[in-house]
Parts: sequence; structure tokens; C-alpha cells
Amino acid sequence: MAQLVDWELAAATARRLRRAGPRVTYDEAAAVVADLRRLTDEAAGHVAAYTGLTSKVAHPPVRVVDRADWAGVNIAGLREVVTPLVTQLAGDRAQENGIAATVGARLTGVQAGTVLAYLSGKVLGQYEVFTGEPGQLLLVAPNIVEAERKLEAEPRDFRLWVCLHEVTHRTQFTAVPWLRGHFLGEVQAFVDAARADGVPLADRLRDGMAALADAVRNPESRASVLDVVQTPAQRAVLDRLTAVMTLLEGHAEFVMDGVGPEVVPTVADIRRKFNRRRQTANPLEKMLRRLLGVEVKLRQYAEGRTFVHAVVERVGMDGFNQVYASAENLPTLEEITNPDAWVTRVHKAARHNGGGPGGASPQPAVTSSPQAGTARASSPEASNPDAGTPEASNPEASDPEASNPEASDPEAGTPDAASGPAPRAADAGAGEAGIEEAGGGNGRGGQSPPPG
Repeated sequence: MAQLVDWELAAATARRLRRAGPRVTYDEAAAVVADLRRLTDEAAGHVAAYTGLTSKVAHPPVRVVDRADWAGVNIAGLREVVTPLVTQLAGDRAQENGIAATVGARLTGVQAGTVLAYLSGKVLGQYEVFTGEPGQLLLVAPNIVEAERKLEAEPRDFRLWVCLHEVTHRTQFTAVPWLRGHFLGEVQAFVDAARADGVPLADRLRDGMAALADAVRNPESRASVLDVVQTPAQRAVLDRLTAVMTLLEGHAEFVMDGVGPEVVPTVADIRRKFNRRRQTANPLEKMLRRLLGVEVKLRQYAEGRTFVHAVVERVGMDGFNQVYASAENLPTLEEITNPDAWVTRVHKAARHNGGGPGGASPQPAVTSSPQAGTARASSPEASNPDAGTPEASNPEASDPEASNPEASDPEAGTPDAASGPAPRAADAGAGEAGIEEAGGGNGRGGQSPPPG
């Protein structure tokens, strides 16, 4: 039976089309890997102190990868998520064999690889949840190095800033053990709703193309490739997923800036440069970002941070943390833009149940630290961190399973055993929260979808 997507061809296409990364020596690559590992550990302490959230489950160490490995990891995740969706959309034709099915699978594989090649040059980091519990933190070293050089940022500060964002995502999923299952359940609901309205795929494609055309004409449009396949039932699920991803991204943005200049001395300068870089993306880049859903992801950073900031201002960090007490406490898409509505709903219920102003839950899903919310209360400004995926023309930084960092083969994307110890990139699935470049990015929020 022919497969719907030629995943091997997708991986080969992504490797072939990926951009070359910054030139670094072997020693520089190894130093970057070691630095990112160390700063990840440092960031974990700052995030715990600032948010009051502590991990309840063990998690694997961070993996530092290059662009090719990032693409491979996300292809594995897409294979898990997209195959059931495409199967449902295609219906019985998914079982067909023959030349047409083979050509279709190869064409789709090339398309998927092309998109991932583009995104692999944008993503700085990602917390993926599809390949196993509780998820895996990935940092794309070449993109981080490239971004810090373009921004002329202080390397230690920029790397720690990125780590603060990504470690916040890891903390969200490890301090709130039910969150991963909830997120995956919503993704499954999206897949299950693919054929709920019985609308022929051809009609849906026509409607989707009209939406994409509108995205090109209207800069404020939120249309993306997701609009091509959405049924009405899927839109309801996507609204919930969008609300969750906006919350998670906004929380990470709030923390990465809120930790303050005592920890990241040049944070204001980094944020200012990011904002400027994001605003000066070229027209083609902006169009690609809209069509791939990247613009939606960028809005999530801004809207989510505004929501978190408003809630913390009203009820404090412990009060905000009630958002993670249960799935019922997650904000709706409407509440994201109306924080007062969320505070009224959640904290009124908490007071009714005997909790204090912070809305303590009888069985809180998170553990609060006495220092929570006392860190520098700078109001982080909404913006999207520059994304990058490691891939250097010379040795690229990547994270091996081994404890010692080594440079991976820049061409193959995997360690070259013949050239001595080379770091092997972690195998992570497509996914989740990530930081994208101001000029574009990948938004798997969760993996989600939308690129950031």
C-alpha cells in the first residue's frame, strides 16, 4: 500500500534545502554546546524562583541539535500527527495503490521537506511533547549563534534569555503533569473532527485557497494553511488549542523578560533589537509567515504576554498559577483578550470553594515557591525571539547523548563517526512551544501548529 507522504523524501528534501549556518570552528561549536547546557541549568533555577512552579516529574537533559536534526525530529512528530489526519481527509482513497498514489506521496514529501527546511533556519528552541513523556527540550545551536551575531547581542545574555523562554515551557509541562495529556487529547480531537461535517475535501481546499488569497491581500488577516483543512468542528478545537498555546507562549515571554536585568543585564537591548528586526521583515518573508501560520504564532507571543501581565498585576503570581490547577481553569480564546473575565471566572469560583484571593485549589496542580512573583517586575514587552536552527558550514553545535559536547557533521546532520566523537542530535518529535526568529519561525505550539 502506498503511503500518503513519502517521509524519507521529506527528510532528504529538508536536508538538501536547509540554509547553511554560521561558520564556527570545532572548538567554538563545542563551547557553544557546553554553554547552552550550563545556561539551561542556570535558567531552571531562575524560572522556578520567578514563577513559583516546580517540576513534579523527572525530565531528560536538554539536547542541543543542528538544523538537519531538528527537521528530522519534527518529521518524526509530523508523521505521528499528520498521518491520521490525512488518512481521514482522504477517506478510502488512502488505501489506493498505483502510480498516482506514489506520485502524490512523493509530491507531498517534497512539500513537507521544503516547509521544514524553511522553518529549520528560524527556530531557536523547542519543547516537543509528541515523542514521549514528559517531553524533550531542544536548543538549535547554529540558529542561536547566527541570531546573536546578527543582533550583535552579548552571547551569554542572549543564550540565557533564550534558555529562560524554553525552560519555562519545560517547567509548564513538568510542573503540571496533566497538561501534556490534555494537549495531546486536543490534537487528537482535531484529527477526529476532520470529517465531522461531511464536506468534500475538494470544496474545503477551494475555501482554503480563498482564505490564503485573503491573507496575501489583507495584512491583518489570520488565515493560514490550517484554514485549508479545517471543518467547523475542527475550528472549535483549534480555538481551544490556540488559547492554550497563547497562554504558554505568553507565559514564557513574560518570564524571559521579567526575570530582569540582574540576571540578563542587556535584556532591554536584546528585546529592543528583536522588536526592530521583526518589524523590518521583507514582504516575501511576511507573506510566507502568514501562509505558514507564523504570524499567528507571533501574535500569540504578544497577546499571551499581555494576558499574563494583566493577570499577575491583578492577583499576583500565585493567583496566576491557578491557570494550571485544572483544564477548566485554562483561559478561553475570548478570555485571552479579556483577562478580567478570566480573573472573575476562576477566582470567583475559588472564593466560592473556600480559597483565598489567590484561588487555592483543594488539590493544586502546581507547587508555589515563597519567592514566586517577587523577581524584578519589569513589564516584558511582547515580541518574538529570533529563531535559529544550528547548522554551520563548519562543524555545527549539536547535542550528543554523551556527556561531552562534540561537533556534528554539517553536511549529514548526524555525527560523523569517522571524524571522531561527534554529538548526536536528540530525537525529538514535532512540537510545542518554541522561539522563532523575528523574521519567521516555527510555531508548533506544542507542535503545534502554528509556527512561531
